[in-house]
Amino acid sequence: MATLSQIALTFIPKLGPTAIRRLEEVYPGEDLFALPKSELRAAFGKHADIAESIAAKSSHARAEEELAFCERNGIRPLWFTDADYPQRLNRPECGDSPALLYAMGAADLNAERTVSVVGTRRATALGRDNTDRLVRDLKTYNTPIVSGLAYGIDTAAHTAALDHGLPTVAVLGHGLDRIYPAENRPLAKRILAAGGTLLTEYPSGTAIHPTLFPARNRIIAALGDATVVVEASEKGGALITAAIAASYDRDVFALPGRLGDTYSRGCLNLIATQRALLLRTADDIAFHLGWPLAGQQMSIAEVDNSPTLSPMEQRTLDLLHENDRMTLDEVAARLATSLPKAAALMFNLEMQGLVHTLPGHLYQASRQR
Repeated sequence: MATLSQIALTFIPKLGPTAIRRLEEVYPGEDLFALPKSELRAAFGKHADIAESIAAKSSHARAEEELAFCERNGIRPLWFTDADYPQRLNRPECGDSPALLYAMGAADLNAERTVSVVGTRRATALGRDNTDRLVRDLKTYNTPIVSGLAYGIDTAAHTAALDHGLPTVAVLGHGLDRIYPAENRPLAKRILAAGGTLLTEYPSGTAIHPTLFPARNRIIAALGDATVVVEASEKGGALITAAIAASYDRDVFALPGRLGDTYSRGCLNLIATQRALLLRTADDIAFHLGWPLAGQQMSIAEVDNSPTLSPMEQRTLDLLHENDRMTLDEVAARLATSLPKAAALMFNLEMQGLVHTLPGHLYQASRQR
């Protein structure tokens, strides 16, 4: 768990998580508060005020209060170098992730598979039903559900996870000394009682403010191997989360809903503009993420040595494994073949579950887990 000095760093004005992570690279495992003032001044250059605050240990009193609050309430302060810190947030593409998280509860934040579920706060009955059906089907894959404990789809996602026996993680936009919205306090208690977790980057006493929730969304996006948008209007937090997930190299899915419905427009736009994959069932997520589909137990060796692959198909699959993701033009050029032939190869491999398409007309070899 995080030390007092690590917590104190997060209370230094103007010292954000990105800078803290860089400092860890320069001073790995060192207590910055123990460094000579001259070295701190040299390290921070023109930001002398930060160096002075660290040298004066001006944030230690506040950090001591927060650590005591954590100890009283069974909260784990997780530093980004801790083994229990969610490692999906430490991937290079997530460079703006928090240096410190506060976790209350027992969920495994490094579960093998996770899915984030987001959507409008004004969920329709259809949206809630679709959320329940999706989460119920994800039970087959033993997939923890991540969401934001807000009204609407978030509430439906957490509730469905609890109803179907899946762990769930609620990422909050405030400290763990309160629950917002207040109506979800019983749900939060139920999450904890079932072994789930309430997670936040904000310390106790943080005032609830609208600007904190979009920042919260980046954690939701990073924690999921995939992010599913169930219902959304043409603007809103769910679309922000989807955009962040895509920027983090996560797969984004959207349920289409009903044509003409206000809260289907955002999902339909995501699908139409190829910013999200069409989601029909949980098996679509499993297929695109390379999970063995329900009832299948296929090893990597079985895939790689499949006798159904032609020599050209095997070359294509090897190429995708080497390059992560490629356009059809790139595949055709590397194989020295025509676009129609490359397209036919991709189609055959996709039908065998060995390749999947990504938004932006990209192809990727399916990951086996």
